[in-house]
Amino acid sequence: MKKAEVKVLLRMLSAYYNHVRAFDNTLVTKFFGLHSVKLTGPIQKKVRFIIMGNLFCTKYTIHRRFDLKGSSLGRTTDKPEEEMDASTILKDLDLNFIFCLQKSWFQDFCRQVDRDCEFLENERIMDYSLLVGLHFREASKAGDLIPSGARTPIGGEEHENDGAPRLSRGDMDQLLIDPAWWASIRLGTNMPARVERAIRKMEGEVQTMEPTGEFYEVVMFFGIIDILQDYDISKKLEHA
Repeated sequence: MKKAEVKVLLRMLSAYYNHVRAFDNTLVTKFFGLHSVKLTGPIQKKVRFIIMGNLFCTKYTIHRRFDLKGSSLGRTTDKPEEEMDASTILKDLDLNFIFCLQKSWFQDFCRQVDRDCEFLENERIMDYSLLVGLHFREASKAGDLIPSGARTPIGGEEHENDGAPRLSRGDMDQLLIDPAWWASIRLGTNMPARVERAIRKMEGEVQTMEPTGEFYEVVMFFGIIDILQDYDISKKLEHA
């Protein structure tokens, strides 16, 4: 890691420690150690590295990965669609799913994001991302996603929306088979959810997402990453 990032981490270490201790469900990257080694030889270069938690260290295959910043400028992947695979990091304008979490989990998520963002703002941290990983319960060996079902509006009725999905049949079956799996669910980890595929459309100068009625049962992972970018003079010049 860069020397500037080391300085940022050391500067915010006390506040970071207090924040992580205060909020067990924080979505902020978990740091476990900061180290440096000096290489022998004519150059004798010092190498700094950090040990951190891996959000995607799981038994589940992560079929889609999104790095979201809440921005549209340059926020698309540079790979053509035919070259994308499960390891491709997708960005904001590549996002083509609408997420449906249990209501209480959604509320917990919003509260924790507010706390984490307030902490990062107080530490003058910016340019961080929300990393989202999706495991699709039904996918072919080739990686093709298999919808779990569809809802079609009747007549002129609006698309059904009760604010939060009920537990799916798959969730209930998994709970009965393996209660320990249910106990392993934490905010941002192993969270069963439902996503609906959407199509991006331009309406004037505004881009919208139109639901397709095509749903998928997923397990979600999410966390806040890249939190060592300080708001220094270089960032101020970027926004000047």
